[in-house]
Amino acid sequence: MNFFIWLFVGAIIGWVASKIMRTDAQQGIFLNMVVGIVGAMIGGYLISPLVGVGTINQRDFSAAGLLVSLVGAVILLGIANFISRGRVR
Repeated sequence: MNFFIWLFVGAIIGWVASKIMRTDAQQGIFLNMVVGIVGAMIGGYLISPLVGVGTINQRDFSAAGLLVSLVGAVILLGIANFISRGRVR
């Protein structure tokens, strides 16, 4: 059951991050899930040591843990946008 909650929360975090970064039209639900979960990993490595809270990947579903995961997802989308703009279309 925790696995499905983790996927659901990851999808919501990815969706919110894509709304913040204005990339929602380019992503589906699966990519939102991936962005939320991978973003939580990035937040866990970069932000968690600074603020002392976990992420959704560490089963911390508190408000601070969700915020750290969201910031990590926004960082991930920012990096993806930076890389994609550098390419010739």
